Amino acid sequence: MNAPVIHAQSLTKAFGATTALAGVDLAVQRGESVAIMGASGSGKTTLLHVLAGITTPDAGRVVFTPASAPATEITGLGESARSRLRRESFGFVFQQGLLIPELTAIENVALALMINGTPRKASIERAAGWLASLGLAGMEDRRIGELSGGQAQRVAIARAQVTGAEIVFADEPTGALDSHTSAEVMDALLWSTTGQGRTLVVVTHDATVAARCSRTVHVKDGRITNAEVAA
Repeated sequence: MNAPVIHAQSLTKAFGATTALAGVDLAVQRGESVAIMGASGSGKTTLLHVLAGITTPDAGRVVFTPASAPATEITGLGESARSRLRRESFGFVFQQGLLIPELTAIENVALALMINGTPRKASIERAAGWLASLGLAGMEDRRIGELSGGQAQRVAIARAQVTGAEIVFADEPTGALDSHTSAEVMDALLWSTTGQGRTLVVVTHDATVAARCSRTVHVKDGRITNAEVAA
């Protein structure tokens, strides 16, 4: 069996007297979509941040195994190396998108490539292709404030995918959307990740969103309590 694309072992993390993670083990297979659910304060967002190399655990390890490169122990990297890994191999979609309002949709997407050294012209061309594939053709020059919530989230999805990210980490990507728009954003997110053989890890409080994923992991008091595989 192939190694998981991301594998966490015995993760612990505390913030002062609060234990956010208490010995978490989790393996995510390549091409899988995993939903992480739990009550507020359960540790689900901390788990996502540790998996993605945003937060370092107090103990335990996270190993990332790319499709065409040796495995990397994320928890053994320094901040600059983890930052580079996040830029080059991971994509991120957050509840509010965290897009730059002063930039247009296409500039927001292209910026992810230009930061990694891709020339502007090539970055703009690739960004345009992703926006078109997500139903945003003709909206490239709109600023984020001129887009609906669902359109802005699709810009965020394009930004997360334009670099060829092997894994997309999404934290409540539909939390601010109505049910119809939420379904459309999940369609776009799944098409652009698992639909392309890539991997999605999503934190959500919405059981409807979790049901769209191939597996749901429940977190309570910093521990994984059980996992459900979609029918």
